[in-house]
Amino acid sequence: MKPGSTSELTVPPALAAEIQTAAEEQHRPVLDVLRDAVEHYLEEQRWQRTLAYGAERAKAIGLTEADVPRLIAESRQEKRRGPRSG
Repeated sequence: MKPGSTSELTVPPALAAEIQTAAEEQHRPVLDVLRDAVEHYLEEQRWQRTLAYGAERAKAIGLTEADVPRLIAESRQEKRRGPRSG
């Protein structure tokens, strides 16, 4: 789908009814509710890709969940020390 293009979307009747109800409860157009739902879905997908990338990188360098408290403490100590002059 190209930006700005339109496409017909078919949803099951039960889902259409839920969407309509949500729109009415929020006093918003159905298309606004659908747009928000799609944006939320896409944001969630980006977040899941970011988490997967982080897990992959941690595994590649040998970090485990048990390393996290130590790394946080080290990072906080470095920030308290301020920038190092070279």
